Amino acid sequence: MVIFSVYVFLIMLIVGGIGIDVMRFERDRTMVQYTLDRAVLAAADLDQQLDPAAVVHDYFDKANLGEYLSSVSVSEGLGYRVVSGTAQTTFATQFMHMTGVDTLTANAASTAEERIDGVEISLVLDVSGSMNSNSRLTNLKSAAKDFVDEMFDNSEEGKVSISIVPYATQVSLPENLWSYLNTTDEDDDATIVAREAASGNIPGFPRCINFEASDFLDTSISLSHQYQRTMFFDPWYTADGRDDDPMNYVTLPVCDPTPSREVMVLEDDRAKIKSFIANMWGGGNTSIDVGMKWGVALIDPSMRSVVSSLVADGDVSANFQGRPLDYDDSSSLKVIVLMTDGANTDQYFINDGYRDGISNVWWNEQEEKYSVYTGVEWNSQTGAYEPSFYWPFNDTWNDHAYGEGTYEETTYDYECQSFKKNGSCRSYKQIATTVTVDEPGSAVEVSYADLWAFTDMQRVVKNLYEPWMDNNAAWNDWYYAVQDSIGTSTKNTRVSRICDAVKAENVIVFTIGFEAPSGGQAVLKDCASSPAHYFDVDGLEIADAFAAIASSIRQLRLTQ
Repeated sequence: MVIFSVYVFLIMLIVGGIGIDVMRFERDRTMVQYTLDRAVLAAADLDQQLDPAAVVHDYFDKANLGEYLSSVSVSEGLGYRVVSGTAQTTFATQFMHMTGVDTLTANAASTAEERIDGVEISLVLDVSGSMNSNSRLTNLKSAAKDFVDEMFDNSEEGKVSISIVPYATQVSLPENLWSYLNTTDEDDDATIVAREAASGNIPGFPRCINFEASDFLDTSISLSHQYQRTMFFDPWYTADGRDDDPMNYVTLPVCDPTPSREVMVLEDDRAKIKSFIANMWGGGNTSIDVGMKWGVALIDPSMRSVVSSLVADGDVSANFQGRPLDYDDSSSLKVIVLMTDGANTDQYFINDGYRDGISNVWWNEQEEKYSVYTGVEWNSQTGAYEPSFYWPFNDTWNDHAYGEGTYEETTYDYECQSFKKNGSCRSYKQIATTVTVDEPGSAVEVSYADLWAFTDMQRVVKNLYEPWMDNNAAWNDWYYAVQDSIGTSTKNTRVSRICDAVKAENVIVFTIGFEAPSGGQAVLKDCASSPAHYFDVDGLEIADAFAAIASSIRQLRLTQ
């Protein structure tokens, strides 16, 4: 009985000891696992700017568990970070060794990740005429393409969308985007004959918007508000494309309709983006405010239904369904990069009264001749008021547009009135034959939209009005009264307002002054998210600016 009691006691002692070993083992295992979980969570945090592996090691060192950390692996890119770790601790048993188990090994493994599901970037790039100087445009293209490569090389497929807003005097929109906006339609009134005659030589009427001051106070684009369309016109040159074969638009339109000037909307095809950048060209004035307004619009949630429609149409990747994401969506990152080499300059627009409807100019397409209706004049011979038309091609006044009337055409012939004895004619008499014939071709009234689209404004004044009007009156009535402009000071205020509006939504704004004057630099500094987000560069330094921005985007905090 005593021996049996001893055995029972030993068994109880061993069982109790095993329990103690297990409890101590579980304590150590839990401590290692707890430390590893905390370490990888901290390291994976996109707010964490230290080396992720170093963070994990630091956690273990401070817990006096550094010797147990086995491995750390880090995978990260634009908008995501994944940190994995393993640890192992071996525990010498105190009681279990009596059963042949000398040690217990605790293995711990943990993985943490943090991701930004949507990275939305707008590149707002100056393509004004001054960008042709000092190889600026060439350097910009190279830097921007490298930036695109950097973004896609360090991001997951389908996570990053890049929109490009090339801006000069205005910003031109692609037809697919334009079709979902509510705009006035003055250009649709253009003379059908002119449109058809030119259709083989021109890409179509322009798609730009004349924003009002209030539009720069917030980030959205209203799909119900009707925006005023920018007319197709050229306030600078003196050419006429109407008599070209085929017809041509004006020399340098305020709103250029060529595809290389249009906005690129939410694209993730690297090759398409880089090709688009390569085809950019410089020309026109500088409207930083309009460029920034569209750069903001393309990351603003108000455009979500439009993007959804573009996805359905096959014009935007299905990866971007639901974009632009809400500003307060913690899984999204929105960035704007604004670049200019200058300062805001005049932005022109056509005044009301000269935007739609029919002008007083007539055009004979067959004969390529203008007529200008000037009103009615009293005809003393007929005792009545009659229409008065000025014909510029021969500087005459008539009662109709050339091609809409008749004229008398006289031909002359000769017949013999006396003969010689040998039968030959001694003398001739002239016989005149007069017939009424129609003027060649036909004249059509030209709409205002058509007039400005094919004939430069200064050419209109010089050729159609100066010859018969007082010079000052011609310029006042048909140039200065027709068009107006928004100047530098007003546009600077608009830039400041739209930048303030988007920064209030915690969007990150980088700005680049590329050999910009002091006025342009001041605007860019004010627009940037902070002084550190502004870059003042010359020449090839623009590549460094884009590289630094790319690096910064990869390190951006979610809380910014």
